[in-house]
Amino acid sequence: MNTNGISNSVIRRLPRYYRFLEDLKNSGVSRISSRELAETMGLTASQIRQDFNCFGGFGQQGYGYNVELLRMEIGRILGLDSPNTAILIGVGNLGRAVAQHINFETKGFQLIGIFDRKESLVGQIVRNMPIRSTSTLDEFCKENRPQVAILCIPKESTREIADQLIGLGVKGFWNFSHFDLAHDNPDISVENVHFGDSLMTLSYRLNSKKTT
Repeated sequence: MNTNGISNSVIRRLPRYYRFLEDLKNSGVSRISSRELAETMGLTASQIRQDFNCFGGFGQQGYGYNVELLRMEIGRILGLDSPNTAILIGVGNLGRAVAQHINFETKGFQLIGIFDRKESLVGQIVRNMPIRSTSTLDEFCKENRPQVAILCIPKESTREIADQLIGLGVKGFWNFSHFDLAHDNPDISVENVHFGDSLMTLSYRLNSKKTT
């Protein structure tokens, strides 16, 4: 899938560039070449230059990259300077951990509401805000117009709640349910997150080494 002609694989590398540049900045590094950055990240210098050229290129011949300026530019491309408002639905163990431990503000989002269908949870405070009943979603979304929903709900509930939220104007989903959410509306963006997929990928890599 392409976004404005840029491959998804390039887009998925941008947060990693940002993270490594943040670490370099915090370590006092002010300038770095594509070769040095490639060695740090385990990529090739050619790959890095190709990726950056998708956005116009940021280096200077014989100088390399200004770490802070490059970090800021990638942050701008990722939209970190214009946060999206988000709500979280489902405050079980996973949802509570996501709400409490993800630093949304540094990732381009502002969490403005937390919801659960269990009335016994309503009113509890998580991340300095009360858990609201999902029965109030319509009213809340019409008033606050969140752009993104974080779904930490059971698989069987995902399609119904997503359709409801799309009808309420939500344009993006960070989906932790075990249901691969897809939508044919080009205005809707979805990130399906499966921790198990990552673990099985690790299993494959370990087992492939056993057989070589």
